[in-house]
Amino acid sequence: MDTLQRAVDFCIRHQTTLSFSVVSLLTAASERVFSYVVFKCPCNSENLVYGYSFLLAPAFVLLLLGYMMNARTWRLFTGMCSPEKHPQYCSWRTWAHFCQLFVPMTAKASVAPLTWIAVALLGANFYECAASGSNMTAQLFCKNKGNYSQEQLYKMPCDEELAAAMSSVCLSFHAQSQLIGWFLIVGIMALALISTCVTHCFSPVSYLQFKFWKIYSRKEHKLFETKAKEHANKLAERNTNCFFEATDPAPFPTPSNEDWQKVSVSYTFNSQSQYYSVLHKYVNTNRGNDAEFQEEGQDLNVIEFVDEAQPSVSGL
Repeated sequence: MDTLQRAVDFCIRHQTTLSFSVVSLLTAASERVFSYVVFKCPCNSENLVYGYSFLLAPAFVLLLLGYMMNARTWRLFTGMCSPEKHPQYCSWRTWAHFCQLFVPMTAKASVAPLTWIAVALLGANFYECAASGSNMTAQLFCKNKGNYSQEQLYKMPCDEELAAAMSSVCLSFHAQSQLIGWFLIVGIMALALISTCVTHCFSPVSYLQFKFWKIYSRKEHKLFETKAKEHANKLAERNTNCFFEATDPAPFPTPSNEDWQKVSVSYTFNSQSQYYSVLHKYVNTNRGNDAEFQEEGQDLNVIEFVDEAQPSVSGL
């Protein structure tokens, strides 16, 4: 049991990394299946479109799925265009805040599509087909482009002998694809490391407070979900009993629409007030009626880290 508990704790602490790893592995496996089972290069003038379609179209679909499966996406967009909120979404500050939230969401949603592109480039099948359909390839990578016609380039992915012969004067399409793939992987890793370091450097809280914040975020989410289920069950039970017993309902306190709106907004950290979530701020400002509740913070960095540990209450 101790071993199982340690394994569960490890998964909880590193759930973001593990989830990204699982997504990457599944994406890589799917790419290999597509490459060997579905993909068949036509070896004609359609090579360029066909090859890049298999390289980029699935990546775009995975990007859209990444947005759709991210709870923060629906938290950000739900009710955004309602008539009641329209005036407050016209300010440049609001749109700047929107962009600050949208960029990290895009980074997370890009894990699967970038994995697809990187694995596909290392496998080289898609790029080899696409590159053979472009005369620009010969101009960039061939020392003596006059030796081979465009028709021969079209047939190169389907003719191993021709590909071997052309490799003596051209950097092979296979090598080109793998070089681009490794450059892409190195660039992504470097950008991820730099952005993470910069974000941590500008964090307004200390390392230990940040650890506490993540623990609090997980506990709040878990308790909120449990309490929400209990509350919904009691409300449903009361309404059902009243219907079948033909009685008037007893008073049942439940959050108003305004209360739900208040706890569903995106939280920004304010170093002058020690609140760890919108819910924490809401209950300490007279149910969101104090002027302090309307004050916006300046720092989103910490919240992004906390959200990695566990989705926020309003992201259920």
